[in-house]
Amino acid sequence: MKLVRYGRVGKEKPGLIDEEGKLRDLSGVIGDIGGANLSDKAMRKLAKIAPESLPLVRGNPRFGVPVAGVGKFIGIGLNYADHAAESGLPIPSEPIVFMKAITSLSGPDDDVMLPKGSKKTDWEVELGVVIGTRARYVSEAEAENYIAGYCVVNDVSEREYQLERGPQWDKGKGCDTFGPVGPWLVTRDEVWDVGDLDLYLEVNGKRMQTGNTGTMIFKVPQLVSYLSQFMTLEPGDIIATGTPPGVGMGRTPKRFLKKGDFMRLGIAGLGEQQQEVIGFQQY
Repeated sequence: MKLVRYGRVGKEKPGLIDEEGKLRDLSGVIGDIGGANLSDKAMRKLAKIAPESLPLVRGNPRFGVPVAGVGKFIGIGLNYADHAAESGLPIPSEPIVFMKAITSLSGPDDDVMLPKGSKKTDWEVELGVVIGTRARYVSEAEAENYIAGYCVVNDVSEREYQLERGPQWDKGKGCDTFGPVGPWLVTRDEVWDVGDLDLYLEVNGKRMQTGNTGTMIFKVPQLVSYLSQFMTLEPGDIIATGTPPGVGMGRTPKRFLKKGDFMRLGIAGLGEQQQEVIGFQQY
């Protein structure tokens, strides 16, 4: 299934994308997509519903983050061998873990806003893993059973804040709008091989990133198991699993986002995002 949340910010409703690519309303079946509704039992129940029996949503509503009530937004750094090489950094012996602020979450096609005074905002297309069942000290062999599904994440990053303002990456990762997620959550039964998915990102129509999850240093089951040793993973938590080469920081000359730039990014089978970059705005 492809599960979505659509509507105005803060007023999103649950929905489902049918086989013809049409949006169907799920609000008569479930209150939202998150929490207990991400469990295997809940997913099996949803899968029994005939999509054509659900109301068709007219028009082209905004898509929000496809998961409600995200408790943790976890990032993994330098998880592609070719990205580590372009960054001039050694391959890590253990996953590099950082947190993206929940307030960075935004819809897949919402604008990306440059932080006040930012000059080094960068792009990162990533595979997102959504936890479906509480995970504590799970093994790699069991890890897949705790995953609800997968999605596209743009791990937008301010490199000065990340790398030049102290040793913690979080400051460059959690700015408002720095976490576009979606367009939909694809349940794990529809992703045949999460270790062989093509990723891409374009800026103003020019291809910047081309990669495949096959070059991940730490695979998805390893990451879920590893993280569960240090924190309890709850339903709705999102793990951004790292980015392939082609980020602005790794280019010669370096290329960072500016007002008016347009990003388009996606992962095979998981959909596509597009964002316009806007200048800082005080809310």
